Amino acid sequence: MTLLNFLLVFCSPTLYNENRFMRASFIIGSQWGDEGKGKIIDFLSDKADYVVRFNGGNNAGHTVINKYGKFPLHLIPSGIFSNATACIANGTVLDLEVLADEIALLEKAGIQLKGRLFISPRCHVIMPYHKILESLHEKAKGKNKIGTTGRGISPVYADKVMHDGIRLFDLMDKKQLSEKLAVQLLVKNKIITALSDTENLFPYRKHAGVKNKVMKAIAAKPLDQKEIEKNLLKAFAKIKPFIKEPHPVLMQAIKSNKYILFEGAQAVFLDNDWGTYPFVTSSTILTGGINAGASVPVGGLTDVIGVVKAYTTRVGAGPFPTELFDKDGDTLRNEGGEYGTTTGRPRRCGWFDAELIKFAAELNGFSSIAITKLDVLDTFKTIKICTGYTYKGKAVRYYDGGAEFLSKVKPVYKTLPGWQKSTKGVTSFAKLPANAQKYIKEMERLTGVKASLISTGPEREATISR
Repeated sequence: MTLLNFLLVFCSPTLYNENRFMRASFIIGSQWGDEGKGKIIDFLSDKADYVVRFNGGNNAGHTVINKYGKFPLHLIPSGIFSNATACIANGTVLDLEVLADEIALLEKAGIQLKGRLFISPRCHVIMPYHKILESLHEKAKGKNKIGTTGRGISPVYADKVMHDGIRLFDLMDKKQLSEKLAVQLLVKNKIITALSDTENLFPYRKHAGVKNKVMKAIAAKPLDQKEIEKNLLKAFAKIKPFIKEPHPVLMQAIKSNKYILFEGAQAVFLDNDWGTYPFVTSSTILTGGINAGASVPVGGLTDVIGVVKAYTTRVGAGPFPTELFDKDGDTLRNEGGEYGTTTGRPRRCGWFDAELIKFAAELNGFSSIAITKLDVLDTFKTIKICTGYTYKGKAVRYYDGGAEFLSKVKPVYKTLPGWQKSTKGVTSFAKLPANAQKYIKEMERLTGVKASLISTGPEREATISR
């Protein structure tokens, strides 16, 4: 237990009385996403009684490979393949068609969901206009776009904050849904129409660097309410059997000393506050987000495991201090299969950044890290680790500036010898090549956190547990 968790649990009378016996782990991505959280969650979920998703939407993607097959999941917790009960808590935003398709995919594979999948009726629903608005905003920004997934995530969270959201609760009452949707379309269709009127809306587009052909591309037609309701209710009917508020289920689990696994979406440096803003997501990624997104006090967490690749990747725009534009970067991408689960976009690749992970550990109170894709480094003669940054010749930390600052920092590297031997499928730390062991120990030393798990392949079994 970390010092932070000790203080939260034992210095708070309420938490001490109600949650001191809570057994719960939080699995959090610690770079810019795509760290392999799905595999780690799948590996640990055999010991879990409950797995909980509490933030983000289908802009996240976890790929799980097990005896049932290969599953790219975006909304249903990766731990569904164990005997655990899966919960999609209130902080998650839902594309109902995507969720319905995932349910169908899992049921076809023989995964029993009845009585094992609970979806909070407080989840906000991604509407067709959310996707359109996100696309319009991105295209209108031209060269200044941030590279969103186009899934409507930012607009649905904006509506949530603006008190304009539509939740699963609303779909249970057709009259209420129609009334709320009518108000939203009155506003949203005007915005869509206005964005089509490029001359009036963007009279200074030349000065903004937005070309005429871009403006023509963002034109869109107003949406039809009857068509939206028809499609929405059709998808809703498929998920309705699984709608049940997880809060009392989780509270009973805590009282019964059950083991709960919280499954994080996206990653620390996509957090809306502490990530590389504005190149971030729209929800809270950090440990504290569990309280708001899943109604569970975080003081009783027994483990916070930060998942990190043995190198670093990023999808979309934003600063990336250790990014490689050479043969080494190409090798990482090709050997690691670095293409987005959700978008299919090629990922940007670079060396491991210890400064990022050190700060992520400070921010979230990591009890350990889980290292993934160690085997991707097998062919390298030498490997570099970023030990810190400098700016204008002075040592700096990640938090010393914003995105523009981070785009200008210089990484300080330490070069280590590679092992040039296969680590694929190795399940014992002692059986790793000596230089691979040294590399992991250097990662631990620089980040200040021990590695509890090391992945040596995509399969569940290809894991070293320390």
